[in-house]
Amino acid sequence: MKRPKHAQPLSRGSGQPSRLVACHRSRGFTLIEVLVALAILSIGLMAGLRAASSMTDNAQRQWQVLLAQVCADNALAQLRMSTQLSNVGEQNLACPQASLDMRLVITVAATPNPSFRRVDAQVLQGASPLLRVTSLLSRY
Repeated sequence: MKRPKHAQPLSRGSGQPSRLVACHRSRGFTLIEVLVALAILSIGLMAGLRAASSMTDNAQRQWQVLLAQVCADNALAQLRMSTQLSNVGEQNLACPQASLDMRLVITVAATPNPSFRRVDAQVLQGASPLLRVTSLLSRY
């Protein structure tokens, strides 16, 4: 009986080969190795997707705050250009910027010095505040 090259004899205590066992050399990955690699890859991709989503949300928020800043700056510049000192009180104004419907709440308060007024400009989108700017206006 001729033995194949890849077979090795097994012997029982007598030294005679009882049967041949084929030795297979693996040339690929097992199913477990492939599944572990896919799990690691999917965790990495999910982390990258979450980071990209967070960056997109932050860019959107910065864009909204920038538009809110423009709205507040315009209102404060209009108050500064006025020839009369603003009356104490609160005003609610619509302030549409780009495609956002924002609301501007201007609160004018008295200060210990009658020549100055404290002005708070708060920009809201819906019920959530986007920006608050505080400034002082003078009579002269």
